[in-house]
Amino acid sequence: MLQADQLTLQLGGRPVLRGIDCAFATGWTAIVGPNGAGKTSLMRVLAGLLPASKGEVRVGGQRLAALGSRERALRIAWLPQQAEVSDELTVREIVHLGRLPHLGLFTAPGPADEAAVDAAMAATECSAWAQRRLPELSGGERQRVLLARALATQAPILLLDEPTTHLDAPHQVALARLVRRLAQRQVVLTVLHDLPLALHADRVLVLRDGRIAGDGAPADPALQHALVRAFDGAVRIDTRGTHPLAVPALDD
Repeated sequence: MLQADQLTLQLGGRPVLRGIDCAFATGWTAIVGPNGAGKTSLMRVLAGLLPASKGEVRVGGQRLAALGSRERALRIAWLPQQAEVSDELTVREIVHLGRLPHLGLFTAPGPADEAAVDAAMAATECSAWAQRRLPELSGGERQRVLLARALATQAPILLLDEPTTHLDAPHQVALARLVRRLAQRQVVLTVLHDLPLALHADRVLVLRDGRIAGDGAPADPALQHALVRAFDGAVRIDTRGTHPLAVPALDD
């Protein structure tokens, strides 16, 4: 459903992405890599928010660049690291913004829109704050509201850049479980710095220096070796349990 062909990106004359080829179908892909690897830039290009210097992105076989902004928003929901939202809106009004691609600016929401908002707020456990405003919320609560806005779009592709930011451990686990459920019927890409969490994805894409350094299932030894190399041996993969675990290589 989402495909990138030979994506190259330069920002300020500096190469950021270097010939990225990748395709994503239904399932959860975690994008990881050291700082400056190009993770957020790749997500922004895939979302149509940043034009590639070379190459192209396709959605369902269609060129993303040829789609209008509304059509892109109906197909791809985007959660950035730092989202700008008016402090004057209530939580429910913010989540309702996810329905704009369906409604436009002047159409009143109907029962289907209200149901989508209800489902998104329930999934992210923010229904209890429906009438509160963002300044009244903690960082983790705010993040859950912004995730609900993305979910309310009901787009078949979800691009989530650092969705666990500000979340405590219980809500990180809850988010991972939610993503796994969504990925049964949607394309879900998450940029994550939390490697143990990333290894619970269906697939891990490792970036380094703007290139794909590894791509595969968490249990794939080749992927595990690529992960260790990408972080210069600062992590190791413990395979003794039922699931691979990334741990700091403090004693190595």
